[in-house]
Amino acid sequence: MKDFENLLSQIGEIHLQMQSYASNSVNQALTVRNWIIGFYIVEFELEGKDRAVYGEGLIDQIVKRISSIKGLDRRSLFRFRTFYLYYPQVGYFLKEKANPFLPVIQQIEGLEKVGTLSPQLNSSQIVGTLSPQFQSDLLFPGGKLLSKLSYSHLELLLPITDQMKRTFYEIEAIKGTWSVRELKRNINSLLFERSGLASDPGKMNKVSQGNLPAVPTDIIKNIYAFDFLNLNGQEIIEESDLEQALINNLQDFILELGHGFCFEARQKRILIGENYYFIDLVFYHRVLKCHVLVELKIGSFDHGDLGQLNTYVNFFKQEISESSDNPPIGILLVAEKDNALVKYATGGMDPNLFIQQYLINLPTKEKFQNYLIRELSKLS
Repeated sequence: MKDFENLLSQIGEIHLQMQSYASNSVNQALTVRNWIIGFYIVEFELEGKDRAVYGEGLIDQIVKRISSIKGLDRRSLFRFRTFYLYYPQVGYFLKEKANPFLPVIQQIEGLEKVGTLSPQLNSSQIVGTLSPQFQSDLLFPGGKLLSKLSYSHLELLLPITDQMKRTFYEIEAIKGTWSVRELKRNINSLLFERSGLASDPGKMNKVSQGNLPAVPTDIIKNIYAFDFLNLNGQEIIEESDLEQALINNLQDFILELGHGFCFEARQKRILIGENYYFIDLVFYHRVLKCHVLVELKIGSFDHGDLGQLNTYVNFFKQEISESSDNPPIGILLVAEKDNALVKYATGGMDPNLFIQQYLINLPTKEKFQNYLIRELSKLS
């Protein structure tokens, strides 16, 4: 049974050992180091010989004694503890014989306890493994998680207590190769809530398995947030203003649209009969193998706008799409929409036509949640 001095020694040793691996695998070594420190802290809290002496002040005492190790402050140690508790799959990966950290891991005392029920916990708690609040099918494989996401990415996910929500952002960050800044923006803009998964948890089964979108509805969000434009309503006078702003921020716009969108054209000119028409934005979705036509409207939804988009979709279906392509999708982005009008306007129309709302300025989380509740009540 380790005592407090032994705990301090182990933290110092794992820091030095993992530091030697940093030249070859900085991010993974740092992430593993942080997880193991979290493991040590939790194990000491449960089974440390003199744990009662330190109680809730344990981490504060650790910080005082390891002040020479840069980066291991009070906040970090609390985060490492949470990291260990939320990511048991890291421990499962470290137990595998093929993992690159095996020489160090074999020296860790007590790692074999990861995944077992501690007798000092009540029956509803399992340390370092799945407790009732965890779902095994929503755990992203530990090895892939370590190789694809840095600890800076994972640290942004630690405040998220909802496992489904965390897994969603893990998968999307890996698929979209998001930077830390991009992940932070998508969390702050409530991408999970806007994706529809929050209101329909059943959809998460597809996401958790890493399945790619299979039908048009898989790529459509409830709401699109264009807060990255840093504009206010007065600056959007015409559709062309919004269009230009989106083109100027094309990378952020594509990230907001989602995985698989490839930009093709702006103001795509098509000839129907003897007249030319212009489609605001044209994308190709490389997973669904179809064109996606986007029309922008700065005001409220009007049924006449849908007729125009339907014409464009039919034209692409007949004249532009290749024989190997799937039917095109049309998305009408509007500032406001009346769900009742949308319901009747789309009745009998092509099922690949979507009228979705966009927001220039993202409201506070509380206002956004209230908005989603109101919108869901309209659909129930």
